[in-house]
Formats: sequence, structure tokens, C-alpha cells
Amino acid sequence: MFELIRSNKRRSVALIAAFVVILSLVGAALGVVLGYGLQGTLIALVVSGGVAFASYWKADAIALSVSRAKPADPQQYQRLHNLVEGLCIASGLPKPRVYIIDDPAPNAFATGRDPKHAAIAVTTGLLEKMNRVELEGVVAHELSHIRNYDILVSTLAVTLVGAVALITNFGVRAMWWNGGRVPRSGDRDGGTNPIAIIGLVFLVISPFIAKAMQAAVSRRRETLADVSACQMTRYPPGLISALEKLRDDVTVTHSASTATAHLWIEQPMSGVGDSGHMSRWNRMFDTHPPLEERIALLREL
Repeated sequence: MFELIRSNKRRSVALIAAFVVILSLVGAALGVVLGYGLQGTLIALVVSGGVAFASYWKADAIALSVSRAKPADPQQYQRLHNLVEGLCIASGLPKPRVYIIDDPAPNAFATGRDPKHAAIAVTTGLLEKMNRVELEGVVAHELSHIRNYDILVSTLAVTLVGAVALITNFGVRAMWWNGGRVPRSGDRDGGTNPIAIIGLVFLVISPFIAKAMQAAVSRRRETLADVSACQMTRYPPGLISALEKLRDDVTVTHSASTATAHLWIEQPMSGVGDSGHMSRWNRMFDTHPPLEERIALLREL
């Protein structure tokens, strides 16, 4: 378990570096497509560095704000606070900030940059539909993300994936305004600059690359958090029952977005489980492993 956590931290560093590189390349491609060349590349590097730095400090606040999370009142949500505090004492974690999201779908997520600066958010639907042991399993799952340092890379992915989408969208719109033209190479024949063509192609495919990386952030971490949660509560049936309820519930989490989908305990967006001709393609971008697989693994513990 501890070796998996150490491996998880190493992958987190690699994924953060990859996100920054992709963001820099997208910015550089935009500069080339719009005809700014080296100057555009340098600006892209500065902007991407600024986005990454700001993401480190503020991505958790952005994720909570996007999800419309509000601080959980200690009196109104006493049961939730007691569960969080008890599990934190048992696992040696500082108590994270606790938030509530007014949403009928049962779901939850954790965010932050480290265990000392972390937060967990649960929906009102989760509180209504889970009994105490099931809620304890879900809370333990989110606290495991904090203990395993999943939250840093997952939270950074919210803003970095969003930044890639925004830059790409701006580049495509700029090309549209320009009549679909790219900068000329300056040759006598007026041929199109091949580097600009490459940049344009990269702008088009970069959102898919970022989405695939976002999926890679979450899949294995969810399984590790499930196992860690059972280690924390010492009662696998609690989390198994919670995951079964999540599997059977078909309510869409309206507070979720494509940028934050990988944060939640269950894939929150509609369309999960599609079995049409495009199902294999859709599963490539799933942010979570299937609930049936997660439940089967926990039953083997």
C-alpha cells in the first residue's frame, strides 16, 4: 500500500509536468497560427507558468466555486462533521474544510494542494441516500485521496485542462475571424507555412489529449482510494454498499462539469454506461473505472 502511495506521488509530479508542457505547446501553437512565431512561444511559456502557479494556490477554490459548494454548518451537518473528525483522528490527518453542495444526486469529492490545505464536499443527495456506515465509507474514500496526495494533481487538472480548452477555443475562433487563413511563409509562391499548419492541427487535437490525460489522472487513483478507505474504516461492506447505491442511482450531478468530472467519487456526467456504436470511444475518456469493477475488487478484500 505504501509503495503504491509513493508511486502515486511520482506519477503526480510527472502528470503535472505533462500538463504544463501541453499548455505551453498549445500556447506556442496559437502564437505560430496567429503569426507571432518565437515571440508568441515566449509569451505562451510565461502565461502557462503563470497559470500553473496560480492553479497551485487557487485551483481548490475554483473547483469548489464551480461546483457551487458552500461551507457545511457544524450544527446543521453535525453527523457529517463528526464522521470526518473521527476518521481524521483515526488516520492521523488534519481535519479538512467541509462543504455541502445542494444537489439531489449522491456524490462527493476532495480538493486542495496537500492534507493541511484540503477540503471535501458532499452533495445533499449523498446525505439523504446513505446510512451512517455508507457515508463513512464515502468520506473515508475522499480522505484517502487527501492522504495519498491525489488531490494536488486532480485539482490542478481542473484549471490546466480548462486553460487548454480556452486557448484552443480562442485559436479556432481567431482562425474563423481570419477567414480560415494561416500566416504565409513569405515564399514567392505564397505557399502556406507548414509550421503554422502543424500548429493548427495541434490546436485541434490538444483538447482530446488534455481530456485523455484528465482520465489518466483519476482511474487508478479511484481504485487505490477505495482500498485505502477500507483500510481506514476496517469495514469494506460499508463502501461496497455505498458504491452499489451510486451504481443504481441514475440522477445526474448537475453541479459537476467536464473540468471537474475526475474529482468526484463517481463519474458524474450523463452518458456513462452508453452501449452504442461509440461506447468504446467514449470509454477512452471515462474519468473513473466502472463501478462494477470497483465493487468486485472490494469484495475480494
